[in-house]
Amino acid sequence: MNSAHPPSFAWMLGSVHRVFGIGFGSGLSPLAPGTAGTLLAWGLFLILNAILPTTALCLLLCIGSLYGLWACGQCSHDLGRPDDGSIVWDEVIAFGWILFFIGSTNFLVQAIAFLIFRFFDAAKPWPISCVDQYFKKIWIHQEHVNPSHLIKYGFGIMIDDLIAALFTILIVILGIHWLT
Repeated sequence: MNSAHPPSFAWMLGSVHRVFGIGFGSGLSPLAPGTAGTLLAWGLFLILNAILPTTALCLLLCIGSLYGLWACGQCSHDLGRPDDGSIVWDEVIAFGWILFFIGSTNFLVQAIAFLIFRFFDAAKPWPISCVDQYFKKIWIHQEHVNPSHLIKYGFGIMIDDLIAALFTILIVILGIHWLT
């Protein structure tokens, strides 16, 4: 698919990597798909954190991160656009890591982390914006997107959200430490 049209639910169901890349449909939200993907991550984390031991949850996040490199790159290739707004697996994984590392079951702390992460992901302050633009330029300057480079493109899609997650984790942990 290489068109200006947004992906559809039927298109997403065409392959497993699309289902993950589009965040199980949350990326199809007509309003704020990144926020929808982050909310999906929050819900999934609450469920999985209640039923899985910490090591299994960490392993699941690691596998999801690695698979996301390929799935996000493949979705981008299928759409013919770098980091299309409908690709939200990067938000899902990044917010999952945030919740894992802040280790709080306190709803207020999670909500504050959600707001901070959404700010960093949407506003893209330095260095997030630099990293985001660098990888988009690599993708755009290719005459033909080479399928053998899909992990590199997926890394470009995911890295800005992972940096936003790192900033969020640091701010929340420092805030908790300062308040206690």
